[in-house]
Amino acid sequence: MKPTIVEVTTRKQLKDYVHWQNQFYKGDPYYVPCIESDDVDTLCPEGNDAFQFCNTQSFLAYNDKGEIVGRVTGIVNTKANAHWHKNQVRFGWIDFINDVDVVRALIDAVAEWGKAQGLTEIVGPLGFSDMDKEGLLVEGFDKIAPFTTIYNYDYYGPLLEQVGLEKDVDWVQRYVEIPETIDKLYRAADMVEQRYGLRCVTGLSGKEMVERYGMKLFHSYNETFAPLYEFTPLTDGQIATLLKSFGSLMDPDFLCILVDEKDEIAGFAVCVPSPSKAFQKNGGKILPFGWIPLLRALKGKNEVLEALMIGVHPDYQNKGAFAPMFRFIHKGCIKRGVKIMINNPQLEDNYKVMNLFTPYNPQFYMRRRCYIKTI
Repeated sequence: MKPTIVEVTTRKQLKDYVHWQNQFYKGDPYYVPCIESDDVDTLCPEGNDAFQFCNTQSFLAYNDKGEIVGRVTGIVNTKANAHWHKNQVRFGWIDFINDVDVVRALIDAVAEWGKAQGLTEIVGPLGFSDMDKEGLLVEGFDKIAPFTTIYNYDYYGPLLEQVGLEKDVDWVQRYVEIPETIDKLYRAADMVEQRYGLRCVTGLSGKEMVERYGMKLFHSYNETFAPLYEFTPLTDGQIATLLKSFGSLMDPDFLCILVDEKDEIAGFAVCVPSPSKAFQKNGGKILPFGWIPLLRALKGKNEVLEALMIGVHPDYQNKGAFAPMFRFIHKGCIKRGVKIMINNPQLEDNYKVMNLFTPYNPQFYMRRRCYIKTI
């Protein structure tokens, strides 16, 4: 089928673009609906500070009946291209029916848009930053996706490869079963805290933690993750936008801010009780009553924890700083009855981080892939 490709230029088209994904996957037991208002804001200059250094164009694919059959967004991240010395156009928010002609038309639309700006490679799925969903799902289709990650049908990868895209990198997600005791795992934690003057911040609400440490946390995040694949530092404007919703999600039992004697951040572990099933219930709508299952998931009984960000500032890497943070989160899991923690995606060759979880006997959960092609 040869589709018609249309550039998204109006807010109504953008709302249709975002809504179509939730309609396309409706009823799938593993798909977690996006919060449609959040995606609209992310893809609008008014709601996303990344537009200061990113150019973007979204596309919809229609069949001859006028029905949407695919979508994609092209992004030129000028900051990332300059930092990594690359000449790339990114693609993200990609979905399509099982038809190679639709896939080819969507990828060609982004490629031609990028070539018109002098770019020579197309890469994705990627967003504006690592705070956006990235990495096509290529293994683990029979599991519920963490709410911050992409879920897609199993034919996506083969069709992208059929139109010439190849693997660039993979991320692996694993899960750990929470041990009921903690003594043997953290014998070094007290020693690390004493040797380097570190402590885990306690006694503050999630909102207070965000107000006091939010900006510092993301500045530390920028320094910690700077060497990783396609990383783009967050601006203060992007951080401020993230922090608006951060406080309501953060739970003091699962938010560990590790600070030194000067109250500067040495490490962070940001986890949340999984809201994935709650989002399945509310269908991507918070209002008028979609907040009820979400509140129950975040504050009530929940046996699944999702790790969003875990990192140690470069000044404290290779010094055991993970030990007091892991102990803190572990205590929260025991207190709240958490049985399983799903790790955030980790580059498959990032052995330094992968090995930190070896004592917990991590098990495979999902694999994600970023594709690349010369254009």
